[in-house]
Amino acid sequence: MTVIGTGYLGATHAVCMAVLGFEVLGVDVDPAKVELLASGRVPFYEPGLPEKLQDALASGRLRFTTSFDEAAAFGDVHFVCVGTPQQPGSHAADLRYVDAAFTELARRIDRKTLLIGKSTVPVGTAARLAQLVRSVSPLGDELELAWNPEFLREGFAVEDTLHPDRLVFGVDSEWAERQLRVAFRPLLDEGTPLVVADTATAELVKVAANSFLATKISYINAMAEVCEATGADVNLLATALAYDDRIGGRFLKPGLGFGGGCLPKDIRAFRARAEELGVGQAVRFLDEVDQINQRRRSRTVDLVRELAGGSLQGARIAALGAAFKPNSDDVRDAPALDVARMLYLEGARVVVYDPEANANAHRVYPDLDYVGTLAEAVMDADVVVLLTEWDEFRRADPRDLGALVSGRRIVDGRHALDASRYRAAGWEYRALGRPAEAATAQLVENDKDSVAHA
Repeated sequence: MTVIGTGYLGATHAVCMAVLGFEVLGVDVDPAKVELLASGRVPFYEPGLPEKLQDALASGRLRFTTSFDEAAAFGDVHFVCVGTPQQPGSHAADLRYVDAAFTELARRIDRKTLLIGKSTVPVGTAARLAQLVRSVSPLGDELELAWNPEFLREGFAVEDTLHPDRLVFGVDSEWAERQLRVAFRPLLDEGTPLVVADTATAELVKVAANSFLATKISYINAMAEVCEATGADVNLLATALAYDDRIGGRFLKPGLGFGGGCLPKDIRAFRARAEELGVGQAVRFLDEVDQINQRRRSRTVDLVRELAGGSLQGARIAALGAAFKPNSDDVRDAPALDVARMLYLEGARVVVYDPEANANAHRVYPDLDYVGTLAEAVMDADVVVLLTEWDEFRRADPRDLGALVSGRRIVDGRHALDASRYRAAGWEYRALGRPAEAATAQLVENDKDSVAHA
């Protein structure tokens, strides 16, 4: 098989399919990326992937190239895994890279093979591409196209590829389904649930899932706004809701909100596509989901400003985290980095530390100060703000941190810290949706972890 595009999705898919025993050729137009991967190095941070890459290269089952001619001659099935960013000045998905990848490959296909899209695309893209590739391929109408959406979580991508919670095949023929079953035989033999559908349904599964998750996250953050106005505690509220089996606790974690390269752009592109189809009203609620998520960022700045005495001008702020989530170096639409920038624009001196994302963050916002350790970040800080819930920050001793800061004031933007420990160590602790002082009600000790981290 070939994997076209060796970014986050493509590199992970290529490596893991080789680990599963397939002969895999990774293809990219970027020679530097191909050279890096061929040398056993991953161009982004993903736990466990570097080791799997080295194992796959050593087995001889994985190699990389920039040649579409080589890819067309090599593959029995071709997975297209290129990016679909937002169009400049629009919420719609930019499909230039998808179109180019399918076109360049199809021009060279002269034998019966299957093209498989994995990129997240607007519904209807597969049908349009099927016509496109048949028009440019020497194989003509015999060339078939299928869709197999991905469901990777950054930080868990290797596990999600090797042991997915489901597979979705969007196909137009029994032959295409058989080819996909062969390509995913090791996972199907493990009992992975499979949904076989038409291509339109397969395209919708990914954006529908991301929209639902975004809605659930924004719902609990909307409740946090209500809690802030009433003195209620959103953590206790979330715990009580999680006991209801119809609701559940996953992604019911209040805090700074979602970001990254998937959820924000996917819900916006979904709204844009629904408008094109004349059913925009059906998903108009996603506008408010997006707005709630954005408001959490400005509200976090409000809390930091309050702890700084009402003004951020000249205040030294320790920003812990820049990545949109832990175990990732991805800063695309990262709430953490956005908050750090907003603090800076109000006149604060912002010192940022992230265990993996400093370099990427510096490329986006070079005006901020970046340091290499937690101790350097909090040194002489007037306020500390936790923005990404890395384990290093969770495990930090509040007494040790207290000896370094200028003032023991902390905003927990992710509800990741033990408020009682910090308060006992003399810290003024604030968090979105929680009273300024410790709530009198307590979580049931055995159920503190019942609300899963989103």
